[in-house]
Formats: sequence, C-alpha cells, structure tokens
Amino acid sequence: MKKISILIPCYNEVENVGPMSFAVVNVLEEALSRYDYEIVFIDNCSTDGTREKLEEICAGNKKIKAIFNVTNFGQFNSPFYGMCQTTGDCTISLSCDFQDPVELIPRFVEEWEKGHKVVSGIKTSSKEPGLIYFLRTMYYKTIKNMSSVKMIEHFTGFGLYDKTFIALLRGLNDPLPFLRGIVAEYGAGFNMIEVEYEQAKRKAGKTHNNFYSLYDAAMLSFTSYTKVGLRLATLMGFIVGFISFCVALVYLVLKLLYWDNFQAGYAPMIIGIFLLGSIQLFFIGFLGEYVLNINTRVIHRPIVVEEKRINFDETNS
Repeated sequence: MKKISILIPCYNEVENVGPMSFAVVNVLEEALSRYDYEIVFIDNCSTDGTREKLEEICAGNKKIKAIFNVTNFGQFNSPFYGMCQTTGDCTISLSCDFQDPVELIPRFVEEWEKGHKVVSGIKTSSKEPGLIYFLRTMYYKTIKNMSSVKMIEHFTGFGLYDKTFIALLRGLNDPLPFLRGIVAEYGAGFNMIEVEYEQAKRKAGKTHNNFYSLYDAAMLSFTSYTKVGLRLATLMGFIVGFISFCVALVYLVLKLLYWDNFQAGYAPMIIGIFLLGSIQLFFIGFLGEYVLNINTRVIHRPIVVEEKRINFDETNS
C-alpha cells in the first residue's frame, strides 16, 4: 500500500490546527482510502497554545505527528526541513490557514499516479486584497525576468512531491533552502505539472507576514537565483562615473571660458555628491545581502534544531 505524507507548517495557528487536521483526515480517509497516510505538523516555536493543541491531536491519532522547533527558523527553513522528515511515497505540503485548498489533495494524487513526480499548485487569483496580489504579481514577474532559472509565478510551495524529489532535497545540504527556486530549477526533470487554484481567505487568526518577512523572502530569491544586483551595481557605477566626468568637464570648460561671469557656485558639486552617495549606499546594501547569504552558507548552521517529536518511531527519529 502506498503512503501519502501531508506536511503542514504552522506558527501561532491554535485556531486552525484542529480544523485542518480534521479536514485533511476526512479527505484522506474518504477520497483516498486505498492509501496509507501520515500527517506531519512542524511548529515554528508557537507561543499561543498551538503546541498544546497539537499534543492533544497527536494523542488522538497516531498517524498525526508533530515536530517542535526550539526557536523560529523562518518561513522557508521549517517547511523544507519538515518535508525532509516525511516517510511517504509522496509528500504534499500545504499551509495551516486553509489558503491552500485541502480539496486539491485527491487531484494532486491523481496527477502523481499519472507519472508527474512534482505537482505544483499555481494561484490564478486570490481573495486577499487586490493591492497585495498586484504587488506579488510584480515581484514574481521581476524575479522571473532577472533569474537565470525560469521561476514559477504565483507558486508558494503548495504541491505534491514524489519521494525521489524529497531525496533530492535531503541531498542538497543547503542551509538557506528556497523551495520555490529549487522546484523551478529541477522540477522539469521530474515531469512537473501545474494545477491552478484560487487562493482562499485565511480561515482564522492573523497572517504572520509583514514587511520584514516579505523583504526577507524577496532578498533570498534575488541573492540565490540572480546575478543582476551585482551586475547592475557595476553598470550603474560606470554610467554615473561617466556622467560625473562629463559634468566635471563641462563645468571646467565653462569656468575657463567665462572665468569672471560664471557663477555656478557649489550646486553641481553638492548635487553630484548626494547622487553618488545615494547610489553607493543603495548598492552597498544590496551587496551586503549577497555577503549575508554567503556568510550564512559558510557558517552552515543546521536548517532546524528540534526540541521534541511526537508519534515518530525510532527508525525515523
């Protein structure tokens, strides 16, 4: 009997973990009863009672498992690590807030049985605010055009992954895993197929995405899969340097030709200094993002450090 693993990352989702576990079990036991299953929650150090709720859920069903992290390891590390701990013939990753439709699980499995080892859920629309969806669209298009890898627009990681792809993830040994980029880079070799869906509203609780988390996601994608930032810094440095040289040359000629009447003062110099300074600060910061990325990879800390596991036997603990 084939086994399906469901990976559900969570952070402060005390209102959602119960309904989510019930919904997933219901789909698996009714629509996919011919398969064995496991449901793995990986908790990113919740502080709202999510862990206590997960302990109750796991006590009631031994096929529901939980991993508790010692601290919050971010929105990318924790799901990636959780996927690598699953033991099924395929793994389906979905969010705990019901924005990824549980009803698509049978469709994913159907495509998997047809030979597609990666099934990616692609948002075609969303019930989130229009401005947020528009900004996400612009981000996806920008990173897609700048990256050497053909990035997938409106793909969040929601999808099905065959055990062979999970084995690839385990072997990457990357302390800064960016699943969206990894799927875009290697998915074609696993006969990837895309399944479209409309993203629903969060069922309960508040989103934990803020400016910093979204900025962190954007910078990770830029520094991991593009060289444009560094190349743009070099190009802009050359262009601004050339313009500055031309302005200085014109200024010198005018000063020599109209020595007594030329009253430009210090304005060109001040404008030039501020322009060059702002451009330098921008690209120093951008370069710092690349350096931070390199530094994290060189230090090579663990992706996640566990505090506790529930319902895992000794063979996969």
